[in-house]
Amino acid sequence: MPYTDNIIAVKNLVKRFGDFAAVNDISFNVKEKDIFAFLGPNGAGKTTTIKMLITLLSPTSGSGIVDGRDIVHDASGVRRVIGYVPQMISVDGTLTAYENLMLMARLYDIPSRQRKARISEMLAFLKLEDHSQSLVRMFSGGMIRKLEVGQAMLHHPRVLFLDEPTTGLDPVAKQSVWEHLQELRSRFGTTIFFSTHNMEEVSDVADQIAIMNAGKIVVTGTVAQLIEKTGKQDATLEDAFIFFTGDILQETGSFRDIKRARQRENRLR
Repeated sequence: MPYTDNIIAVKNLVKRFGDFAAVNDISFNVKEKDIFAFLGPNGAGKTTTIKMLITLLSPTSGSGIVDGRDIVHDASGVRRVIGYVPQMISVDGTLTAYENLMLMARLYDIPSRQRKARISEMLAFLKLEDHSQSLVRMFSGGMIRKLEVGQAMLHHPRVLFLDEPTTGLDPVAKQSVWEHLQELRSRFGTTIFFSTHNMEEVSDVADQIAIMNAGKIVVTGTVAQLIEKTGKQDATLEDAFIFFTGDILQETGSFRDIKRARQRENRLR
């Protein structure tokens, strides 16, 4: 197999919707246990790429390997080794935290004799054990996001995919979510692949970055490598983004993003 040095390997991946190429011939690798950031504006193709890698969308052409499993020819195998936290809410507000985790444990086919122990361990890890019997609709946005991460990690996946994991969260909640994600990597050796348009977040946590724009990956590397390539003294990641794409990336998002974030927060109340 040609991709043994990387836990994710993508080669010439394309996804077309009619004549529109949402993802246009991209190639990149992700090293095991890395935190890999997919940085780009809304509409760049980040979510479409993630959906192909988690087998929710079939590629038009090209290939993708996740932990040695082909996303087209071994989709069920890919699903067994990944966890996924989408942008939209993936918990049921009418259930308790414990009930949400139990539902996911059954969906992941965790053996019945292990479920209670796994759930208790995850609630303790997330510091949500005191809220295990509370309805999730009463949780804050940060607590919801942590519970969603816990759901996706119950079966101890090799790779965790997160689509804009901290959108709509306040700075304290963002920090708490990332502290737990980094501890998950340390404890379980989890590779974390996340999409974002927040440059500060990328600078703080990412080992490797791929900048995506208009369906293309324009550059990959570490924050330091991307900044160095600008040739500009005292450059920032934003300078690097503009250097490679010619665009200014708005960290605050568009009106649609803000509206979506506020709708999400309302659902959590």
